[in-house]
Amino acid sequence: MSLKNYRNIGIAAHIDAGKTTVTERILFYTGVTRKTGEVHDGQATMDFMKQEQERGITIASAAISCQWKDFHINIIDTPGHIDFTVEVERSLRVIDGMIAVFCAIAGVEPQTETVWNQADRYKVPRIAFVNKMDRSGADYFEVINMMNQYLDANAHAFQIPIGEEENFNGIIDIIEKKAYSFNENGYTEIAIPENYIEQSKTYRTKLTEALADFSDEVMELYLEGKEISAQILKNAARDASLKLLITPVFCGAAYKNKGIQQLLDAVVDYLPSPVDVGAIVGNDVNDAEKSIRRSPSIKEPFAALAFKIINDPYVGQQTFVRIYSGQIKSGMAIYNSTKGKSERVGRILRIHAKDRIDITEAGPGDIVALIGMKLTKTGDTLCDENMPIILENIHITPPVIELKISPAVRKEQEKLGEALRKLSNEDPSFTVRFDEETGETIIAGMGELHLEIIIDRLKHEFKLDVVVAEPSVAFRETITSIQEMEYKLSKQTGGKGQFAHMFIRIEPNIGKGYEFVDLIKGGRIPDEFVTSINKGIQKTISEGVLANFPVVDVKVILIDGSFHPVDSSDMAFRTCASICFKKAFMKAHPILLEPMMKLEINTPDEYIGDVVGNLNRRRGTIESMRRYRKGSQKLNGIVPLMEMFGYASQLRNITSGRANYSMEFLKYSPVSNTIQEAALKKISEKRKEESLD
Repeated sequence: MSLKNYRNIGIAAHIDAGKTTVTERILFYTGVTRKTGEVHDGQATMDFMKQEQERGITIASAAISCQWKDFHINIIDTPGHIDFTVEVERSLRVIDGMIAVFCAIAGVEPQTETVWNQADRYKVPRIAFVNKMDRSGADYFEVINMMNQYLDANAHAFQIPIGEEENFNGIIDIIEKKAYSFNENGYTEIAIPENYIEQSKTYRTKLTEALADFSDEVMELYLEGKEISAQILKNAARDASLKLLITPVFCGAAYKNKGIQQLLDAVVDYLPSPVDVGAIVGNDVNDAEKSIRRSPSIKEPFAALAFKIINDPYVGQQTFVRIYSGQIKSGMAIYNSTKGKSERVGRILRIHAKDRIDITEAGPGDIVALIGMKLTKTGDTLCDENMPIILENIHITPPVIELKISPAVRKEQEKLGEALRKLSNEDPSFTVRFDEETGETIIAGMGELHLEIIIDRLKHEFKLDVVVAEPSVAFRETITSIQEMEYKLSKQTGGKGQFAHMFIRIEPNIGKGYEFVDLIKGGRIPDEFVTSINKGIQKTISEGVLANFPVVDVKVILIDGSFHPVDSSDMAFRTCASICFKKAFMKAHPILLEPMMKLEINTPDEYIGDVVGNLNRRRGTIESMRRYRKGSQKLNGIVPLMEMFGYASQLRNITSGRANYSMEFLKYSPVSNTIQEAALKKISEKRKEESLD
């Protein structure tokens, strides 16, 4: 099949917009499934995890292949809950186009904006599908207005609905000038109803005028007052869509099987093929400033990106990859340029959600799972060893909530460690660290639900009974002033001693992370020991100094030092660097940084005073308010994460269950002296209690 007939698409939306139902209907109409699985009864094909079926939400992005007419479509269904936004992030990194699903009642919701911004970052062309047109309160044109107002989408209706709410029973294709009526057997083409003729003409003119801004051919024909064919408008619309200049909007009611076939046609008509996307740009392995291009051709050197890992109980680790160029065959050796090591492909699988089909080879545009990858992680580049390339990695937001976890049975500590290793391999937004001082295992994630799912998976997938402490905030540490420090490590215990000496300066490095500068001259400290100093400081930074939280935004300048030709060693300089850095850090006016969350609350008008008052007591600030829908307001603000534990239940109580909210990580900000003192005191007391236990 020609690459022009490939479509690699993602389906994304806010939670409860009906995204998974849309996907299930697509699979049904493309012949992948014989019956439509439903979210509410736990039978959705794409939601195959136990936790997804129980909660009725998508947690992990799932991949599946299907055929529509003469086109091969790879679909990635993605979560709508903010705690699993990394799943959306890594999916958007490898897809070529996207269907953004909107609820016809709610319109643009918090996670919609997040996904839209993520798609903007990766320059992913998209079409919109306004779902649930048959529900009370559905307003297709208001959703389009919201898309333009809040997303700057330049959205235009490519269809208009026939009937409203429970009377929604058809659509009009304004480009083709055709109408379709939906029935139990699918749909039938009908004449445009008389009472919709003028409306369809009006919207066709609006669309034509919009496309004339991007197409000279459309502009010329429009100004001359000539009839413009459907094909000319389609070609112009496709070109504008691929250039992110316009967002085509379609409508339907997926649960009632309305509008799905037309949506599939739109995927083919307006979303890009790998050929349209063109060459992927990466960097030279040995020179990060040098760009390398790989065209979507089987004749090009092999290049692919690993974007997801799943540990399957039957086949082991599945490494999902998007192939951009060249060809891969089972048994073939490939090069992981990120790790600088080679791996051998055992099997290649085409994935149908939880089912797998063995294939012998795969090429440009394919999304497949590889078996046998032992070193490869999310974001790694796989390529031809003789023609290496490094592709752009996947942006991962840092985790913001921590839990202390331990096995209920002490002898299962090793089993717990292995399970957590597998889960962190699967999910780069989930991290695990071991506190050597307290002997505790600490897990961190994107939110309470995220960690709740992790705990649930430990119990059911890995058969582990675990003890979990209360969640805590993942603070960061930094400094606010410049400090110089000299330290000499000199120990003599009979045999070979330990000697290291250094003089460093540490400075705030706001927004730039950790930076190490070597000013040593004349070989006063050999290069290998300079490397040891850097490693010693990095280890200390990861462990923290003030309260055992990672240190961020610090520049360390190595000014001077000395060594002993016999007693100096790698370990001596690492130890000396750690002690020297800690002493300097504690004198540089260290502070704690707390995670600040971007918050969005949808609330009925009558509860605004209570909601704002409650948020103020949580140190939150309201930045904007806007009309959400009739009788409701959308509040946007910023709030410290440490104040938000238990907020969901409190919000339900003060609004009688009628308000909802979402939040996502925004930035780290300094805490006040009062809060820092209280936080440090609480941390100290908690550790004392735990040591007594």
